[in-house]
Parts: sequence; structure tokens; C-alpha cells
Amino acid sequence: MGVTGQLVFSNYGTLVCATLVLLLGRKLVEWIGPLRTYSIPEPVAAGLLVAFATLALRQFGHFELKFDTSLQTPLMLAFFATIGLSANLASLRAGGRTLALFLAVVVGMLVMQNTIGVGLAMLLGLPPGVGLLGGSITLAGGHGTGAAWGHVMTERYGVQSAAEIAMACATFGLVLGGLLGGPVARYLVGRLGRHGAHVPGADTSTSAPAPEGFEQPHTVRLITAQALIETVAMIAICLLGGEVIAAWLSGTAFELPTFVCVLFTGVIVRNALSLVGYEVFDRSLSVLGNVSLSLFLAMALMALRLWDLSTLAVPMIVILTVQVVAMAAYAIFVTFRVMGRNYDAAVLAAGHCGFGLGATPTAIANMQAVTERFGPSHIAFLIVPMVGAFFIDIVNAIVIKGFLSLPIF
Repeated sequence: MGVTGQLVFSNYGTLVCATLVLLLGRKLVEWIGPLRTYSIPEPVAAGLLVAFATLALRQFGHFELKFDTSLQTPLMLAFFATIGLSANLASLRAGGRTLALFLAVVVGMLVMQNTIGVGLAMLLGLPPGVGLLGGSITLAGGHGTGAAWGHVMTERYGVQSAAEIAMACATFGLVLGGLLGGPVARYLVGRLGRHGAHVPGADTSTSAPAPEGFEQPHTVRLITAQALIETVAMIAICLLGGEVIAAWLSGTAFELPTFVCVLFTGVIVRNALSLVGYEVFDRSLSVLGNVSLSLFLAMALMALRLWDLSTLAVPMIVILTVQVVAMAAYAIFVTFRVMGRNYDAAVLAAGHCGFGLGATPTAIANMQAVTERFGPSHIAFLIVPMVGAFFIDIVNAIVIKGFLSLPIF
């Protein structure tokens, strides 16, 4: 029996629901010990609860809730604008070696995902293109990359229903990416504690460094109305500049997603202002960035069409399950070890799970949940946004095209 009725929320109604989801998420994490213990992000906890409630209402009550997600994209772009505006070249130079090392780790993950996807697809009798859709195209690339490559897979490689498979895989990855990072970080931080390694949250003194940027979003940050207006103006410039650059690059060999162009514009604006002596007020950037991130994640997760996952046949579920296990193992045995086997490496591993299976906003939320509990990690919040939001799209496209050049395609 199909859906017999529906309730459609306007964009304002959806915004109200998103704010209520965030408030509910805070209470859920306070009330439910395992959510707090395993550092599950608040938007993920409550957003998934609403998504499952919507699924149950649709399946058993034959009634559907529909959300207007038109605000979702502007919120996402505003978040990436704040990432770009936070990236001054002096900081990036300070993290240069670590950034390059983490990027190498990420490339290894992309190769691993596609090797697993293609290998299992062929073993299960599926076209190798399906394996790529269950690999880095959707897991590291997300819904946008999945949609773009889905059409390519159908038109050039004959993969049937590729767009639907891509959307379902990306949804699966977004859910698991938000759930996996916290437990992985909890396990790694526990190992550090048992071996006597330094964990900021274990300090009994008040000398631990103060949180910066997107770290510990519940920390009070004093700002003024004037600073907020200036920050809004800079974000608006980034959105406009990113839109113009994306339009210029559209259809060329250098085409990039709009959010990457917005982030790049933010980097240019931040450092151009620094050259003329204007200091960007990072605290207002932090507040607006965290608000945009939280609302975006709440909308994205509460509006998930979980019933679309029913399009995943058993072979695809096998592929994706193996991918999740492989991502957890890679974060623990490769990311954590290569990045230094310390607290920063544990936070990086949590972020890696976020954008390795879902998206950069999920990675930031994972790391926030960890640092809120255990203490700040400045280097993780410097490295992960830049790699997860900018470099990964470029290297992922190169890796995907490298796999497509193999004789099996």
C-alpha cells in the first residue's frame, strides 16, 4: 500500500524543525550515556531519530513528511565559506607537512575504497562500474559527486539505475559516517590513556590551550554586532564569488563543485584582507560557521529518505558493509599510526571516518563531538576541512579516472 497523505513543511517550517532537532539532539546526548560515551554528534543523534520516525510513519501509517530543503544548500555554502575565511596562509604553512601527509593517507583510502568496490562487484557478478559507485564516488564524494558520476556510468558504461544506486550509497555513507567517527575516536583515545599518552581532557590544570575555530562549539565566544555584520558581508562575498567562478569553470576540464569554489574564494578573501592590514575576527567566523554547520546537518539528516536504501540489493549491501569495516580499520591502523599515534591523530581519524564515508560537514561534527568531550585539537581542525573540502574532490576525480582507464571498464 502506498502513501495516502502527506504533510509538507515550508522553508520556514523546515527551519523550525531543524532548530528543534538540534535542541533535541543536545538533550539526547545529555540523557543517553552511549551517545555521550561514543561522541555521537548532536545533529546526527536527533536527525536520524526524526528520519527513522518519518520512515516508520511512511511504512506503517502511509503518511509522508516532506521538508523544503531549499535552505540546505545556502547553509552548506556558508559553512564552506567560513572554512575558507579561516585559512590564513601562515596557518597553512605551519601545517604544511602534516597536511601533505594526511593527503597521502586520504589518497590511499580512495584507492582502497575503489579496489574493494570493484573487486567485490566483479566477484558478485556485478558490472565494475557498480563497484565504483559503491566506492569513492559516493562514499568520499557524497551525493553531489554521486549524482554527477551516476549519469556518466549509465550513459558511457551501461550501468542501469546508476543514479538511484549512487544516491542510496551516498545516503548509506552519510549515516554511517556520522555514527562511526565517535566510536573510533573513543577506542583510540582509550588506547592513548592506557599507554599514558597525553589527552587534553585529562588535564587537571587550566593551562590547556583554548579552543579555536570550529572546536568545541558550545564554548562561549564574545563577539559584537559590528563584527557579525562584517563576517556576514565576507560570507556573502564568498558565496557570490564562488558562484561566479563555478559558472566560469562549468563545462571545462577544470570544473569544480560550487562549494569548492566558495571555499577557494574564502581563502583568497582572507589572505587579501591580511595583506592590506585587516584582521578577520575569527570568533564571529566560528559562531556563524558552527550555526550553518549545525543547521545544515540537522536538515540533511532529518530529511533523509531512508526508504531509498531499499533500492540497495543484497550485493550492494555486502559491498557497503565491507567498506564501513574497511574504513574503521583504515582509520585505526593507518590514519592514526601515520599521523603520529597521539591525540591529534585520534581526532584526525574521527574526521577521516566522517568525510571518508559521508561528507566534510559530518567530519567536522565528528571531531567537534570528540573535542567537546576530550579537549581541543587545533591541527585536526586546520587539516581536515582543507583536505576534506578542497583537495579530496581533486584527487578523487584523478583516482576515479585512473580506475576507469583499466581494461575491465
